[in-house]
Amino acid sequence: MRASRLLSILMVLQMRGRVSAGALAREFEVSERTIYRDVDALSASGVPIYADTGRNGGISLHEGYRTRLTGLTPAEAAALPLAGLSHVARDLGVSTDAAAAQLKILASLPVDSGATAQRIGALFHVDPVPWYHRSEELPSLPALASAVWRAMRIEIAYESWKGEVRRRLDPLGLVQKGGLWYVVASERGQVRIYRVSNIRHLKVLDQPATRPKRFDLAGHWKMWTDAFEERLMRERAHVLISEEGLRILRAVMPAAAEVAEASCTPSTTPGWFTATLPFETPDYSARQILRLGTEIQVLSPDALRKAVLKEAKAVVAQASRPRANDGTRRKRRPVS
Repeated sequence: MRASRLLSILMVLQMRGRVSAGALAREFEVSERTIYRDVDALSASGVPIYADTGRNGGISLHEGYRTRLTGLTPAEAAALPLAGLSHVARDLGVSTDAAAAQLKILASLPVDSGATAQRIGALFHVDPVPWYHRSEELPSLPALASAVWRAMRIEIAYESWKGEVRRRLDPLGLVQKGGLWYVVASERGQVRIYRVSNIRHLKVLDQPATRPKRFDLAGHWKMWTDAFEERLMRERAHVLISEEGLRILRAVMPAAAEVAEASCTPSTTPGWFTATLPFETPDYSARQILRLGTEIQVLSPDALRKAVLKEAKAVVAQASRPRANDGTRRKRRPVS
């Protein structure tokens, strides 16, 4: 552990120049006294490292010194593809190895190249979680990732729409889509998709998983998502929609907006269009359509029109009811 930290300190100084002992202590989660002991150890081994005190002091290497001890450990090599994806590495429980791998790669680059790579990392950031969403709590994900990596069979308790079910699976891969994690797994030869946040209990079995021959994770995922979207939104509605309605639709239902915009034709009312809108079941879709407020009108089918009207009446009725008593009472003033 200490040898790894010494090498990491060496590469940090090589990449950044002068760094304070406090900054190094925070980065490696140790005390400043430990950092100074590490500096003494590096100096004793022949590394030209210096610690200057004072307001502008810090720890630095002799100008021009570069280490060549940048080999990756097996764990760091395995985490290398995630080196630039800190959020993914954190979810999978390999953030430390991914960060170490990234640091070693940067330290091994020529001086100008390393500086450019660091600058790109400082100027560009990817946040995969949509607006008004929060990252899910995924306590089982690191163990699940380990089972996927080691090709071990798993047993899960899974919260499905039918209730909790138990499954014994051969995990084939993990996919992150829109900030959500899914595990692709085989059950008795049939490949299925499970949302990781719905796994209530996970047990890694002492049995090797069986992987179908020539299985392609990326290819299977694309085929499944295409079929899923088509299956969910296979019905078509004829609507009247405004320019503002199209803007809202792009924000709340991008896939539906694509179909609507491709079929748009100007109506007799300026700023409004007739369009085709894909939808699911009438009851569910009515709530989605009402998100557009008065910027959309369903022309057909009648089942969807009736569902929108029913949902709108329910909203009006609820809003018209007297406010529920919150259990508090006004205090009466004492009579004088």
